Amino acid sequence: VQLQASGGGLVQAGGYLRLSCAASRIMFRAYDMAWYRQAPGQERELVASITSGGGTTYANPVKGRFIISRDNVGDAVYLQMNSLKPENTAVYYCSTVDCGRRRWGQGTLVTVSS
Repeated sequence: VQLQASGGGLVQAGGYLRLSCAASRIMFRAYDMAWYRQAPGQERELVASITSGGGTTYANPVKGRFIISRDNVGDAVYLQMNSLKPENTAVYYCSTVDCGRRRWGQGTLVTVSS
């Protein structure tokens, strides 16, 4: 499994970013996908997930502001992040479970300035 995340950057509070994650070496459409984040000094936490069938779940702090989606033709998963807040500053990782193990991409840094 290879997961390549991109789209992070510096944005002002209230702004938006769209993260992308390109997957390879898996039958992408059969996999549930997720975005996690890890803020400085904190543990990695689940942000949003999407099943192979398109069902979505969100962590409470991002409900109504973030949208996870997937493209089963292009083998990619996205995270649209709106109304960003300084507390959303973190490294964001896309992830899936393959052969019973959670797999991680390399992460993309999102910095939200106040």
